[in-house]
Amino acid sequence: MKEVILCKYGEIVLKGANRGWFENMLCRRINECAGYYGNFKVYRAQSTVFIEPIDESSDLDGVYEAVQRIFGIIAVCRAVVAAKDMDSILDTAVEYIPKFLAGKKSFKVEAKRSDKSFPLNSIEIAKQVGTALHAACPGIAVDVHTPEVVVRVEIREFGAYIHAGQLPGAGGLPVGSNGRGLLLLSGGIDSPVAGWMMAKRGVLVESLHFESFPYTSERAKEKVMALTRILARWAGDIDLHIVSLTRIQEELKRTCNEEYFTLLLRRYMMHIASRVARARDCGALITGESLGQVASQTLQAIAVTDAVAGLPVFRPLIGLDKEEIIRLARRIGTYDTSILPYEDCCTVFTPRHPKTRPQIERVLAEERKLDFNSLAAGAEATLETIRIRAEY
Repeated sequence: MKEVILCKYGEIVLKGANRGWFENMLCRRINECAGYYGNFKVYRAQSTVFIEPIDESSDLDGVYEAVQRIFGIIAVCRAVVAAKDMDSILDTAVEYIPKFLAGKKSFKVEAKRSDKSFPLNSIEIAKQVGTALHAACPGIAVDVHTPEVVVRVEIREFGAYIHAGQLPGAGGLPVGSNGRGLLLLSGGIDSPVAGWMMAKRGVLVESLHFESFPYTSERAKEKVMALTRILARWAGDIDLHIVSLTRIQEELKRTCNEEYFTLLLRRYMMHIASRVARARDCGALITGESLGQVASQTLQAIAVTDAVAGLPVFRPLIGLDKEEIIRLARRIGTYDTSILPYEDCCTVFTPRHPKTRPQIERVLAEERKLDFNSLAAGAEATLETIRIRAEY
């Protein structure tokens, strides 16, 4: 029997005249992923991408697990291919499907006839296949309302595809279909989730991490690289940029009122991030802020930091609470790494009583104590870029 993977997409079908462009982007991404596991033929037809192994060395199991993380796909299944005649369909179903029914109490068969030249309609196909399977597996009941297993038969252009068990895909749009964004990646729980959410909407993500060596350790940097590798499994290759804020933080501590440290630091971060983003052709910044979660994420504080951004700032977590964010972090695989106890730059010189409702005039007065442009330029000069390759 010839087994293949079917990747079905949803939102792309609504793209009208631009649909082909989105489909091509999705196929390129799937090709890249499949190539990681061997030799595969990838092609599309009827709102589905087909992944077909070319030789026995190709790892179909690996691809099947990996494509569930590709944005743009809403469902993934492994299917066996039969010739488009009922004898072949029945023989193949009886040979392939019983292992999926073992130990189950009920099943039903659904059929879809995309090839309208096929002589039987969907109801007739489902009835015949269901009868054959019930005879081959007499201990299982047919339940058309709440079955444990749904067996599907799809009559398509290239053959009849039979499968049982369709898994959800990542959804969204193909990465790169909605431009490029720069993620401010702290090393905590929130920012990797924010990057994942924007990648799901088709944004090609680059990331920027601010370090404060020697106040932050090499392990903190390794933690951020590990988070980027996890994110790359969903979003593809990611350029990780690292900038040192050590001198800025030391000058803040030496010169400015302590309660403004965090706000002033975040203004530096936004300013530097905007400059890096423009140099990398990124059209927006992405942060993991959630409204009211910490002192720097109040409405007033966000307004103060956004004033120096110069680019749109996307905050996909802004309305989520911590438990919702943690659930997403667990789902995408970043949570266990995020909670490793290595400090980030925002925990260095943390004020005891940070301003939560700052007035911009007072913030600017503190900022004028510093040579803002010179300090920012000095930080930018420390920029290091590491290419993180996707390990599917």
